[in-house]
Amino acid sequence: MEKNNMQLQDWKNSGSYFQYRNRQIFWKREGAGETLLLIHGFPTSSWDWWKIWDSLIQKYTVYTLDMIGYGFSDKPMDFNYTIAAQVDLWEFFLKENKISEFHILAHDFGDTVVQEMLARVKENPSYELEIQSVCFLNGGMFPETNFPTFTQRMLLTPLGVILKHFMGRNTLAKNFKKIFGKNTQATENEIDEFWEVVDYNSGKNVIPKLIKYLKERDTYKIRWREAIQYTNIPKRLIDGGVDPISGKHMAEFYKEIVPNADVIVLQEIGHYPQVEAPEQVLFHYYEFRENL
Repeated sequence: MEKNNMQLQDWKNSGSYFQYRNRQIFWKREGAGETLLLIHGFPTSSWDWWKIWDSLIQKYTVYTLDMIGYGFSDKPMDFNYTIAAQVDLWEFFLKENKISEFHILAHDFGDTVVQEMLARVKENPSYELEIQSVCFLNGGMFPETNFPTFTQRMLLTPLGVILKHFMGRNTLAKNFKKIFGKNTQATENEIDEFWEVVDYNSGKNVIPKLIKYLKERDTYKIRWREAIQYTNIPKRLIDGGVDPISGKHMAEFYKEIVPNADVIVLQEIGHYPQVEAPEQVLFHYYEFRENL
């Protein structure tokens, strides 16, 4: 893979905004070919995809956006940040862009967004969007195997509204150090950029609201599990095996419960495979697509 010198400011400058319920939502589109959606995780943004973006757009028409509350999109305090609300946003975006069929590559929180999409497909035979394939990266799709960090657990408590004031770049750095692979740690510059998008538009203030999706995973765990098990859509999981949140233990559970599970474990990689091992993610993603 060619060295990618894209900077965060370049990413922002090359994107656009659209209006959704009187909110500004950041999005990007490039490339040609079949449509691929990139759906980011918590607490970061579409910037998570920058290392594989230039390769993907050589093969596909790639769309991504910063979900509401994330990245360069608006982060209103009065918004009900549910998984369903984020899927509603994606559905609005796809209809506005006249996109009815697409492939998906998702990570972390984005995996759960996709689970809700798949649940809607499963429950509604006439669902107007056709998901042609899904590739998951590390994510807590199953509460039984999901081990949130101490900071995440604290943010879920009533103390979260106080804790947010003490969160900063160093908090993110400490958490990322634990969840990245030993030999694939984020650089100081990468941490700076991750934090910049988290903190953009007073982002710290909404983090306790955003993280409530972890409780939703418990509420809807059967519905969202069955959305993976019982939808006849090609799926692959590419999992960083040493991730303490959703690593090899989650991949093993996925293999146990998903019929004909297609799972790739990247042995020395942590929670952010697309950042830590972009070449490996691309290799296994392209292999998946070629075999559809």
